[in-house]
Amino acid sequence: MTETERPEIGSTVIANGIKTNYLEDGKGTPVVFVHGSGPGVTAYANWRLVMPGLAPHYRALAPDMVGFGYTDRPAGVKYNIQTWADQTIGFMDALDIQTASVVGNSFGGGIALRMATQHPERIDKLVLMGSMGVSFPITDGLDRVWGYQPSVENMKAMLGIFAYSPELRDDDELARVRYEASIQPGFQEAFSSMFPAPRQSSVEAMTTPDEELRKISKETLIVHGRDDKVIPLENSYRLLQLIDRSQLHVFGRCGHWTQIERADDFVRLVDNFLSH
Repeated sequence: MTETERPEIGSTVIANGIKTNYLEDGKGTPVVFVHGSGPGVTAYANWRLVMPGLAPHYRALAPDMVGFGYTDRPAGVKYNIQTWADQTIGFMDALDIQTASVVGNSFGGGIALRMATQHPERIDKLVLMGSMGVSFPITDGLDRVWGYQPSVENMKAMLGIFAYSPELRDDDELARVRYEASIQPGFQEAFSSMFPAPRQSSVEAMTTPDEELRKISKETLIVHGRDDKVIPLENSYRLLQLIDRSQLHVFGRCGHWTQIERADDFVRLVDNFLSH
């Protein structure tokens, strides 16, 4: 996806005034991937196992949202769902992409839903994975994720929250790599300012009203891990009810990281959905 020694750093474009780092792979119909909000997250960390599998058929594009990864953090920027939705639309504008399917993970799903309600003409299909966007009582898992303070031990605990797989939960090397990502210059400062306690208010701030969600007419694939400790499975049942042209796929023995724990299955599911 990139020839640099840092695979998480790709190309740069100005998206709604924000210098945005993004990854690109493949050619064809554009698909924009919007990452989640975990500590130290980047587009690469979220989508590295998915983009190569879809690249033979699609132009896969994954920006770092402002406040995350290697996108600039302009002074005075407001970290909220409208800023992120506007950045993503601006990202499409900058690359002269009129319409794209959007794949949103968790926090990214909330952004995708906001885009679909405000700019339906820009969206082809939606894929929502462990998605925010509706109101729910904050889980202990999400509260701990948003309240993360950097240490290897705390990052190891994060793996236990995100993943069902013992191999991922007990991966000391993954914990170290993700910890080091979380302490890159500016990363934690931005992250810790986004979701202050009490964090239920941040859940509400990421929602789109039910009456707006009911207006979504795009074909929508909803994906969730049955054993997700971060975003409750009930969210996806709610979205299934609200979005008329939607379908839901639930993976058993899978946590919040569907795209990592079930990467091959996820790629096949999304490829089949987008191609029909």
